[in-house]
Amino acid sequence: MASDDKAGEPSSRGDLLPSADEVVRGMAAMGPRHTLRGRLKTSFFTGLIVAGPLAVTAYIVWWMVTLVDGWVKPLIPPAYLPETYLPFPIPGFGLVVAFVGLTLLGFLTAGLVGRTLLNAGERLLARMPVVRGLYKGVKQVFETIFSQSGTSFRKVALVQFPAPGMWSIVFLSAPPTEETAAHLPEAGDYVSAFMPCTPNPTTGFFFFVPRRDIIEVPMSVEDGAKLIMSAGMIQPAPAVQPRLAAMAEEARALEKSDAA
Repeated sequence: MASDDKAGEPSSRGDLLPSADEVVRGMAAMGPRHTLRGRLKTSFFTGLIVAGPLAVTAYIVWWMVTLVDGWVKPLIPPAYLPETYLPFPIPGFGLVVAFVGLTLLGFLTAGLVGRTLLNAGERLLARMPVVRGLYKGVKQVFETIFSQSGTSFRKVALVQFPAPGMWSIVFLSAPPTEETAAHLPEAGDYVSAFMPCTPNPTTGFFFFVPRRDIIEVPMSVEDGAKLIMSAGMIQPAPAVQPRLAAMAEEARALEKSDAA
């Protein structure tokens, strides 16, 4: 029974499910008395590991396609919809139309005529009291997120929160403007930091912090987001972990020297 239970337990590394190598080793370690039960157990976990990510990915993709189709298809005349001539709808047709339309819009906007029309439309929106602020705010967000040369969320850092000696992951964005920095206490350069919540990274805290009080880590934004959403169960690449440990030791040594 001990070998049977060990075959299906998660590993000590914190994985939720056994890896493929652990499954094979567990099946090989099972005794002949409980071979059938152990094989069924390990085969179930193996199938769950294989089918689970595929099912979740397929569901998310299908949800996105259905969402875009629901937005775009009502704007298309029925004469141009494939289901008008076919006995079944074609999923993803609205997504293709949206992609082509946005690409053509960007191509036309890059020209002189497109820029002139865009500037005229923005001047018109600038005269509307409520719409003006909403449009400018949304435009700045989109330009910051999708800009090729933007600096938003390009670095991952550590900051002491919620108490001294406790470190949290933050994403660094553009520094504060000169008007904002002029009202901040004198502490050198400031950076803008966003600290997401676990497991929902769309909520969190945004604050300005002195650059001297943060520690930049050699981790990509994607790895940082995975670490936060998984509550630490999905760790960064093994090559990054020794560097993170060394930086943590350096930070502890610096704190001890400051206390002394």
